[in-house]
Amino acid sequence: MKRFLFTGLFALFLSLIPGVAWAATATVDTGDTAWVLASTALVMLMTPGLALFYGGMVRKQNVLNTIMLSFIVLGLVSVQWVLCGYSLAFGPDQGHVIGGLSWLGLKGVGLEPNADYAGTIPHQAFMAFQLMFAIITVALISGAVVERMRFPAFLAFALLWTTLVYDPLAHWVWGVGGWLRNLGALDFAGGTVVHISSGVSALVAALVLGRRRGYGAEPMLPHNLPLTVLGAALLWFGWFGFNAGSALAANGLAASAFVVTNTAAAAAALSWVLAEWLHHGKPTVLGAASGCVAGLVAITPASGFVGPLPAVVIGLVAGVICYLAVAVLKPRLGYDDALDAFGVHGVGGTWGALATGLFASKAINAAGADGLFFGNPAQLGPQAVGVVATWVFAALATFVILKVVGLFTPLRAADEEETLGLDLTQHGEEAYRGLAL
Repeated sequence: MKRFLFTGLFALFLSLIPGVAWAATATVDTGDTAWVLASTALVMLMTPGLALFYGGMVRKQNVLNTIMLSFIVLGLVSVQWVLCGYSLAFGPDQGHVIGGLSWLGLKGVGLEPNADYAGTIPHQAFMAFQLMFAIITVALISGAVVERMRFPAFLAFALLWTTLVYDPLAHWVWGVGGWLRNLGALDFAGGTVVHISSGVSALVAALVLGRRRGYGAEPMLPHNLPLTVLGAALLWFGWFGFNAGSALAANGLAASAFVVTNTAAAAAALSWVLAEWLHHGKPTVLGAASGCVAGLVAITPASGFVGPLPAVVIGLVAGVICYLAVAVLKPRLGYDDALDAFGVHGVGGTWGALATGLFASKAINAAGADGLFFGNPAQLGPQAVGVVATWVFAALATFVILKVVGLFTPLRAADEEETLGLDLTQHGEEAYRGLAL
């Protein structure tokens, strides 16, 4: 009896120690937590990978500025997410369109699991994982406006866009109570939230800024394709965290998402190269790198809902249609999406979101839905609504944000600054000082 009483009093004493959440931490699954934290690091690496992917495709006098547009977002959005972004995106629902403000400064976002979003990992682990998605999404837009957008204008745009476009969209699709989530739209890892939103916004930004000086009249070839391939490899590597990590557990669904992610990337790399080979007569390294990214984009919304064979189809189609968007549609329409953010992310993300409605299967993920080819054509409805809503919202909001930013600071570099290069004129640096490239 004395031993029982002593044990009970000791347990009560431990539970009263300030800052120790003994009961809460007992519900944390260490394997799931380890996987999500590793996936968070993988997704973080994707943004520097994107910086290299984009950096190699511009002219040498703009490589540092191009890299900076991605790298600075790591700092900017990380702070914004802690202060208000996470609360707006995932906080308690307000009218099915935005999260509330109760989690500002991560108040209430602790080390215990949150049953609504992450039942087996610390709430802060889920928050950090979602942060990396917010970071790379706005960085993707920079690919459309490189070599001509002023750095101060991009900073202001990135902050406003993340707060006014990304955060609400994330709540619509993933937030508890979000209207697209309630509608039944499936988006496992960000086809609408990340890729359609960034791709469409990139197109609008390219149209608002106008074409680069000399576009169409002088060659604007990539200055360092090995850098681009290195970036593509890092994106492919990090995408396993992007998609498989979205299972939020070290389980079979994560393994399935891992396999289909790799499969679609490989299929799209092959189909892009083949389409290019037939169209232009030669397969290129840039085409292979671009194709794998197109496949990764397209499989993202479907990655937690489809099996390997549908992933092959999704990838093959993505490689072809994204190539056509870049090689045929862009020249015919004459817009200057410098690094094809729209052609890859806007087009690929749209295909992936719709393909989810075709190939989704509850046999892969019981929490999802069956698609058209598994007996449920009605799933195409929510998928189409999600696509259209994202296109319209991202386009209109981006246009307004750019016009507002333009009232306070010029959006575009002056002609002489653009000719000299943005590395020197915006940052006072040169990437290859003294080297002849």
